[in-house]
Amino acid sequence: MTAVLMPGRPVAESIEKEVFESSKIFLREKGRKPGLATILVGDDASSARYIAMKQKKAQELGFDSPHIHLSGNATTEDLLRSVESFNNNPNVDAMLIQYPAPAGIDFDKALCEVLPNKDADGMHPMNMGRLALNIPGPIPCTPAGIEAILSYYQIEVGGKHVAILGRGLTLGRPLSLLLSQKRKGADAAVTILHSGVLNWRDYTREADIVVGAVGVPGIITKTDIKEGAVVIGAGVRYEGNKLLPDVLEEVEEVASYITPRVGGVGPTTVAMLFRNAMDAAIGKFG
Repeated sequence: MTAVLMPGRPVAESIEKEVFESSKIFLREKGRKPGLATILVGDDASSARYIAMKQKKAQELGFDSPHIHLSGNATTEDLLRSVESFNNNPNVDAMLIQYPAPAGIDFDKALCEVLPNKDADGMHPMNMGRLALNIPGPIPCTPAGIEAILSYYQIEVGGKHVAILGRGLTLGRPLSLLLSQKRKGADAAVTILHSGVLNWRDYTREADIVVGAVGVPGIITKTDIKEGAVVIGAGVRYEGNKLLPDVLEEVEEVASYITPRVGGVGPTTVAMLFRNAMDAAIGKFG
């Protein structure tokens, strides 16, 4: 068996097309572009590249993208003042604080000061609560992107066993909430696996869908899944400029569908960021 690849770029393009059309309508009706603001603390090169990429995508999709860049000597209070300025700006519909922040910055405190309806990343505690209760709100972008990939490639999720290797706040835990909701496109039996589960392979070998979300290069091999399973590689680690995924390429030999090593979940994560921002602009979250 050779797995069918599930690249994220076509999925992202379909989402971005919808967002772009909505931004044109918003501009026509409101007389301004939707606004997605960004805050960067310090001079981390990777973070700066991410911000530049998001600003470029904002321009392509018809968004304004005001930006605050704080120096590496900035304090948590400096960051809180930046958050407050965007909270109070009526032309900023959504914002994100680039993670990670330098040592000494209380990122969680700053995140909690973001107005929940302006939280483009969907990581504010209130929005995590909304997700748990299945109440409309911005959804964490990578989990939302994974769900979009499964839907785009017509992978049946309802009633299936999904094993997620990783319990992180940005991916594993919110993805488990999202895919276990009682609705179309979800309704799965979800198992969260982590370092405390010594026999985690027993679970992945029985799962219909396996998601690598732990950030340990090559941890999932072809012997860790059953033949015909669907595999999503979402956890990665960088060594220099080299991307090292959780899922080894050899898994393609036994999976039925699999995301590629490069260009899988990443493009959909960015697309969902802008969907959250557009939904915030039109008042979808109240």
